[in-house]
Amino acid sequence: MKIQAINYLNPEGILSPEFQPAISDADLIKGYMTMVVTRLVDERMITIQRQGIISFAMSSLGEEACSVASAAALDLQDWMYPQYRESGVMFWRGFTIQQYVHQMFGDAFDLGLGRQMPNHFGSRALNVVTVSSPIGTKIPHAAGAAYAMKIHGEKTIAICYFGEGATSEGDFHAGVNFAAVRKAPVIFFCRNNGYAISTPCFRQFASDGIASKGEGYGILSLRIDGNDFFAVHDVVRRAKSHCLEGKGPVLIEAMTYRMGAHSTSDDPSLYRQEEESIKWEAKCPIIRLRKHLNSKGLWSDEMEKELIADINEEITEAINTAKKSSPPPLISLFENVYFEIPQSLKEQYEDLQSWHS
Repeated sequence: MKIQAINYLNPEGILSPEFQPAISDADLIKGYMTMVVTRLVDERMITIQRQGIISFAMSSLGEEACSVASAAALDLQDWMYPQYRESGVMFWRGFTIQQYVHQMFGDAFDLGLGRQMPNHFGSRALNVVTVSSPIGTKIPHAAGAAYAMKIHGEKTIAICYFGEGATSEGDFHAGVNFAAVRKAPVIFFCRNNGYAISTPCFRQFASDGIASKGEGYGILSLRIDGNDFFAVHDVVRRAKSHCLEGKGPVLIEAMTYRMGAHSTSDDPSLYRQEEESIKWEAKCPIIRLRKHLNSKGLWSDEMEKELIADINEEITEAINTAKKSSPPPLISLFENVYFEIPQSLKEQYEDLQSWHS
């Protein structure tokens, strides 16, 4: 039997009358604004990458509800293990546009001091573990962290985000199985956006998507409309309760679509038809939620115009500030690996200083 996707909000912004959302109007508005911030920041980062100002950029175009709505359903004490399309998690939790742009530039104000590629964000203060390029590696990390939470009796969970391509990695199977056996309070959140770079789903697996894989490991597995803000929020909220009740992990497969390229190093026109993307434009999570807010009198065209102007101004100011920022100090190349920098690295640092000066 094919697993059906849970859906509450249709493309016209009409919410099912049978659904009673456990989310306030204030959080709905914040969620909408956060998705718009995420999209506009993504667009500008791609633009300045094309201008040669930064080296690399990735976008979550069309997938913003997955990160923002799920973050809205959790608490700051819950640990996030994002992939590179979850910048909305950062913005929901309070990461500023300026902080994000510093990370994209990898300058002295970047929390990682330029040690990571652009779009590899993280924040200890926000309980967001830094993005890692290798696909799927965070899945066992999240499972282990959640198991530690269970051992310590903490009323928190971990959530790990990944694309459907990550389920073709061994780390997915090892992490999910460990969490299932140990009943670790972790949510495995899979964004099934159709493509692992250029590889479509049907060339990766013959199963009914990803949710069926979770059922094979004996855990609660749900499929949702990943472009429906209400569906994402409600299912993640209920999944957290399931975890904290000691019932074990939950696998969520969010059906969405990667509207843009995989990254600025990719050209999607080489492997998919434009008609496919056009079909998904009507399912845009931002448009759907905006239509709903408009119908409830919570949003207007004037508010939209003002929001976009304010965000674009803030992005421009952040870019200008980052352009003037100095690079990370040379010593940061050698710090934060060993408790004490070994003599061999001290000598390399001194040699580098002489060349740099």
